[in-house]
Amino acid sequence: MPYVDRQNRICGFLDIEENENSGKFLRRYFILDTREDSLVWYMDNPQNLPSGSPPVGVIKLTYISKVSDATKLRPKAEFCFVMNAGMRKYFLQANDQQDLVEWVNVLNKATKITVPKQSDPLCQMDNANRQAESPGGKKQVSYRTEIVGGVPIITPTQKEEISECSEGSDRNYLKRSQSHLPYFTAKHPPDNAIIKAGYCVKQGAVMKNWKRRYFQLDENTIGYFKSELEKEPLRVIPLKEVHKVQECKQSDIMMRDNLFEIVTTSRTFYVQADSPEDMHSWIKAISGAIVAQRGPGRSAASVTLILALHCVPDAAGQKAVESLYTEVYIKNW
Repeated sequence: MPYVDRQNRICGFLDIEENENSGKFLRRYFILDTREDSLVWYMDNPQNLPSGSPPVGVIKLTYISKVSDATKLRPKAEFCFVMNAGMRKYFLQANDQQDLVEWVNVLNKATKITVPKQSDPLCQMDNANRQAESPGGKKQVSYRTEIVGGVPIITPTQKEEISECSEGSDRNYLKRSQSHLPYFTAKHPPDNAIIKAGYCVKQGAVMKNWKRRYFQLDENTIGYFKSELEKEPLRVIPLKEVHKVQECKQSDIMMRDNLFEIVTTSRTFYVQADSPEDMHSWIKAISGAIVAQRGPGRSAASVTLILALHCVPDAAGQKAVESLYTEVYIKNW
């Protein structure tokens, strides 16, 4: 689902047909920035890419005339919508129907033409000054503007030099982005039934760097892999060792959106989901697996849910409880 980040931009993952009429959709991270009047897409969330990584593509919002459902135009592409920009049609795939509707709405709202009552010379001067300024200490990236189907398309022509290690990392991100990662299940046969699986970004224990990993939750453990193609996990966390799973209270300090933490006896794992909905889905799934593992009798006595229970009256006037697994504490008995 699209969400608003710390800079008040609308962000989220979509699949885009970058080469017109190719039928090949690639997974990209989109940023809708109304202040910069642009829709930008990257290989991955820029927070997870090397510093200074240029976008894959940029379209000015003023060139987008209409965004609409395209499931009838592309019946084989599920949850597809089309973005009309001049003579070019950009076909994109959302994650589900609700995601499709929300993206269509926010894009149409952002590209809606409004006529100002009067021009403000001070605002124009301020915009010109902002464009003239260059961020200090950052290497400039040159761009090439091409007219494709009557629409100016801006693409980077020069990338920052990065180390061999970073180049290898870029190749890994490229492979991951092209395989629709967050929605693939693991190919290897699991011993236990899989409850939830998908990609998240995890902080390393030693270097404190952030890497994209494939997480897999079953009835007894939560493990993470380099990718969904790997057979052996990098690490397996037994659910019996998990003391607490919750939305991270240090997300502002760590400058990470959609961050939650898995607290165990030996370590706290910081995990970043792709959206707020995905974060709450992981918290709920892990919490439910912990409760199920202990059984109905013991779980009631050994698991305390806080910030998770909302009392509402039912039809008979009695108080019922709605569960939102925002935080779960496990007491050792």
